[in-house]
Amino acid sequence: MLPMPRLPAMLVASLVIALGLLAAPAARAQVLGPVRRLPVPQLPGVGLPGLPSTPLGPRIDDLRRTTQALTRRLQIDTLLRQQPQRVAVDPQGQPVLRGEFLATGLTDAQRDAVQAQGFAADSQTPDDAALGLDLVVLHDTRGRSEADAMRLLQQSAPDAVFAYQHLYLPAGGGDAVGDHPTTARPSTGTPRRVGLIDGGVDATDPALAQARILDHGCAKPAGSRHGTAVAARLVDGDSDTLYAADLWCSDTVGGATSNLVDALGWMAREHVAVINISLVGPDNPVLARAVQAMIARGHVLVAAVGNDGPAAPPLFPAAYPGVIGVSGVDAHDRILPESGSGDQVAFCALGVVGKGYRAMRGTSFAAPIVARSAARWLDAPHADAAAQVRQRLDAEARDLGPPGRDPRYGDGLLSP
Repeated sequence: MLPMPRLPAMLVASLVIALGLLAAPAARAQVLGPVRRLPVPQLPGVGLPGLPSTPLGPRIDDLRRTTQALTRRLQIDTLLRQQPQRVAVDPQGQPVLRGEFLATGLTDAQRDAVQAQGFAADSQTPDDAALGLDLVVLHDTRGRSEADAMRLLQQSAPDAVFAYQHLYLPAGGGDAVGDHPTTARPSTGTPRRVGLIDGGVDATDPALAQARILDHGCAKPAGSRHGTAVAARLVDGDSDTLYAADLWCSDTVGGATSNLVDALGWMAREHVAVINISLVGPDNPVLARAVQAMIARGHVLVAAVGNDGPAAPPLFPAAYPGVIGVSGVDAHDRILPESGSGDQVAFCALGVVGKGYRAMRGTSFAAPIVARSAARWLDAPHADAAAQVRQRLDAEARDLGPPGRDPRYGDGLLSP
């Protein structure tokens, strides 16, 4: 018998891993024994480029999808670790500002009742009033748990609507600032008025050189990588007027529900027809009312569906009725494994910014492509705007995946 050739150690290890992936679950359990769940580190934008088309490919895609679906969970864990005095979670594990609650429909007597229980009330802002919301932010001065404080509020004013001060997080990330040119190019399109609710926008970025940027939310606007990259895709180098609401103001904690509602109210007051929101979070009754009010007024809201993977529950505001939810694809029109899936997906668009391991990726960067397309068809809010714009976009979309509408690609791909 001829001697077996010696295989390199790396090849042997790869074969062992491959066999383990292909083995039946029961066999893997016998070989590996009980599996202890460990946190998987997330490197934003890192993929597995150049994989050959083999039976092993889908298995690796499943592993990759599972890893990248942890993105939002890691964002939450990081906030809890870095800001334990300011950030907590509600009973469902969703991030909230500690000790802050929202209320609508409070009568004067009910406000007095909750204040008697140790809650201090902030005044309503004019932009909240623009949506017809009598929104009040309540602060628990006695340090109770989130669940206990909410229970006490509901007992004090049963007819009012209370909500946690949820935090809405960016639906994408990475290291690169953008895929836009390093020098400004001449404007080539008809100027539009578009809205952005996100982190701060760096007005000095070359991709925004032609745009007129109107800020809201901060005494001293400061740019963020996420907000600037989304803004660059939203204006695409043209001389648009960008209404940019910053929910962070250079703070590490941002995206609060009340600030998001305030930003929507500002957009309503300024008659901004199309608004991009590349943020995701849980269902919130106050935000739901604000979104419904915007759509009823004739605004079109475009939102990222999130990066928690196809098996995750829907994220908001993309999943609210009437909102145009957007999933992400790569440069080869393949769905991003981490992209959300479901009835909330209306369209898909390119969700990768830049190239290589420093690229930014996520549905955050797909949504502004769709929002920009929508802005071509709508100059000002009007009745039935969302339905009319949706019909126009349907006609432009290129069908991907199974024929017709499907939960991953929606009605198809919209290109810049």
